[in-house]
Amino acid sequence: MAKKMLKFIEESPTAFQAVENIRDLLVKEGFEVLQENQPYTVKKGGKYVITRNGTSVLAFKIGTDLSDPSIMMATSHTDCPSFKIKPNGVISSEHYAKLNTEVYGGALFTPWLDRPLSIAGRVIVKEDGRICSKPFNLKKNFCVIPSVAPHMNREANNGYKMNPQIDLLPLVASSKDFSLKKYIASELGITEEELLNYDLYLYPRGEGFIFGPEGEYLCSHHLDNLECAYTSLMAFIQGYNEKNINVYASFDNEEVGSLTRQGAASDFLNVNIDRICQALGLNMLDVLGNSMSLSCDNAHASHPNHPENDDPTNHTYMNKGIVIKYNANQSYTSDGLSSAIFASLLEKEEIPYQYFTNRSDKRGGGTLGNISNGQVSVLSVDIGLPQLAMHSPLETAGVQDVDTMIRGITAFYNTHLHLTEDGSYEVETD
Repeated sequence: MAKKMLKFIEESPTAFQAVENIRDLLVKEGFEVLQENQPYTVKKGGKYVITRNGTSVLAFKIGTDLSDPSIMMATSHTDCPSFKIKPNGVISSEHYAKLNTEVYGGALFTPWLDRPLSIAGRVIVKEDGRICSKPFNLKKNFCVIPSVAPHMNREANNGYKMNPQIDLLPLVASSKDFSLKKYIASELGITEEELLNYDLYLYPRGEGFIFGPEGEYLCSHHLDNLECAYTSLMAFIQGYNEKNINVYASFDNEEVGSLTRQGAASDFLNVNIDRICQALGLNMLDVLGNSMSLSCDNAHASHPNHPENDDPTNHTYMNKGIVIKYNANQSYTSDGLSSAIFASLLEKEEIPYQYFTNRSDKRGGGTLGNISNGQVSVLSVDIGLPQLAMHSPLETAGVQDVDTMIRGITAFYNTHLHLTEDGSYEVETD
């Protein structure tokens, strides 16, 4: 399964390709595509998928017995730190043409240098009188961000702070007359006038790979967070409980705060769950009391060279199971109740898990769990898989954890919850 995931990631260099590939996989599994600008006609036993902006996706699998339904959700995100090409995206001098880029998200800069890069995203074209959005992936070595030799920069190995407008612009051509728009139009086989605009990002070329004497580890771009997007998708396809409305969601723009119409802070989740419930004759607020969410985003593994970064008693290791993430200041949604319910499901299936929390003197990152929970408020737990070099263009994770995550989230989707009058939860597995 790890090799299939690496192939999926290779074919999903940006959120546009990721969502296209996710939707196509679901359609092959019999999911019906719904349009947000059309009425929803859904039924018990039905399977449906909806996209927004080409970068976020929601899918629903509806049970056949909705007398006491649960909504069981697994959410992830489709974007990753990168560099976005600006409008008027070429800087020309007498001898060089460079791409004019802007940092997207919290990229780790140094590993982007001196490696083959390409561009992908979407193009906006005029076609038969319509304005059309289409995924675009150049699929060839296109540019390189050259580093400065240590002879010219004696601070290169001493924590030199790079300036994104100076140090991180990719070299693309030797001609001062190079036109990015003309080049893209030529690749598409259209005129420059028909190419109206673009949303394009750099991405590192090359296939992900498995390494180690026993093949224990894997490396790839975009493990954060397409590893979770893929594993939760596979679990969603496999999992089922006749009393559930199972939901799969993967949002764009988590790396920049989620405050977009396709981000976790938008109404995408809330509105569509409500529309599905109404079409089934259910009141969404009645159902949410029985419901639960997994916020799936990768976690930091204990670093082999820097174990001092770990919390003293909570260590996370690759190939040692799913990570349940905690933070006292609620950067993560996990609490004692939600994590106990999820851990009990894992223990029943003999699926390994571990806990992550930051050192008390280090501030960690957050994810989309709390943001999406502000739109659809349910019992929630933040989980992920341990990885190294988060936000690098080449990240490392454990091969065994791929199957572990699929098994764990499948167990979640197979589970029905019922909130009793005394505030406890009855947990039933199909």
